[in-house]
Amino acid sequence: MKRAHLAHILRAASQIADDPDVVVIGSQSILGSFDEDDLPDPVIGSVEADVTFWDDPHDLKSDAVDGAIGEDSGFHQMYGYYAQGVSVSTAVLPQGWRERVVVWESRSSEPGRAHCLEVHDLAIAKLVAARMKDYEFVSALIGAGLVSCGILRERAVLLPPPRSRTTRVLRWIDGHDGKTS
Repeated sequence: MKRAHLAHILRAASQIADDPDVVVIGSQSILGSFDEDDLPDPVIGSVEADVTFWDDPHDLKSDAVDGAIGEDSGFHQMYGYYAQGVSVSTAVLPQGWRERVVVWESRSSEPGRAHCLEVHDLAIAKLVAARMKDYEFVSALIGAGLVSCGILRERAVLLPPPRSRTTRVLRWIDGHDGKTS
């Protein structure tokens, strides 16, 4: 996905939900911190942006976005990318993540603006999800020097219980510290 695609999704999602503050919690929240030209291919390969809203306790806004511009929608068929409306609790994130979000907006995203996960919080969420594509994503970030294993360790200990999850994430980080792929 490119920033131009994310801007289009933000514009559409904010209009559908009548809320300019779109929270991007999936892999494409990386675009809040980096231009796609500065990112390795495994990091920008997704065609979906996971979006939610701060003020959406029953996920009604997210559901409306998912129905209008989600997977297999006319929007998806026309543009080749889409928004997946999710709950703000979909990702397991380190304590304090809300205070670290990166706000990104452009003229082409108006009236929407993205509240994107800070890159280390995003990497931790990917390590918690523990799918092969998530490990490849974080490995690519480490290999490109875009995340610090030291900060990843600090964030991992801020994960909510169970402790076994934190231990698993820390083991993965320790096994990849100093590696370039």
